[in-house]
Amino acid sequence: MRRDSRPLSLKRWMDRFSVAWCRRFLLPQFDAIGVAPDFRNPRHIEIVGGHIRVGDYFHCMATSDGRVRLVTWPETEGRIDIGNYVAISPGVRIKSATSVTIGDGCIIAENAYITDADWHGIYGRIYPPGDSSPVVLEDDVWISDRATILKGVRIGRRSIVAAGAVVTKDVEPFTVVAGMPARVVRKLDPDGPWVTRRDMFTGGGDHHALEEQLARKYLGSNTWRGFLRSLLRPGSRD
Repeated sequence: MRRDSRPLSLKRWMDRFSVAWCRRFLLPQFDAIGVAPDFRNPRHIEIVGGHIRVGDYFHCMATSDGRVRLVTWPETEGRIDIGNYVAISPGVRIKSATSVTIGDGCIIAENAYITDADWHGIYGRIYPPGDSSPVVLEDDVWISDRATILKGVRIGRRSIVAAGAVVTKDVEPFTVVAGMPARVVRKLDPDGPWVTRRDMFTGGGDHHALEEQLARKYLGSNTWRGFLRSLLRPGSRD
């Protein structure tokens, strides 16, 4: 599919269905959830265990081949606490036997994995969760595609973990790390011209009005006839 051929009315119906699905099946699984959560493809989001709390303006997108899984281990009372303005992409897995804390404004890209436990011992490989230690992502951290954050790690404010990196020790604030194991590759300017996710909601604009404007721009001229044709007889522009 080269473009979204859905009529605007179909998108709005799908959005309403998604909201209803979340209210009935997904939101009751959280211990707490803030205002205006936005779940895309909620049928592919799995919540396993309790003690999972989410702040305001949480955005989470999943796909059929990129399920999002938030998992806590009940026997150790693991917990996941996610702050405000956080975005989670398809394929993300967060597993806790002790505590995973994600600060405000964090971005977690596709297929990233965050865990506070080994889940098996080096010699004793039968019973999970193995050794565990809390994980903390401070505010405005960016975790890139396929990165892995292991137990006992604290990632400092506004730091970046590069794609595919494996983080085994603490990362200082305003730092870029990369590699396996992750090492410092760059320091960021604390006074740089920062624009973060929270600015989408606190910068004076209306995020939902912007989304509606974009939907009208890209889908407003689509018709049901054109949409059905794109499904049955797709062309080079579909």
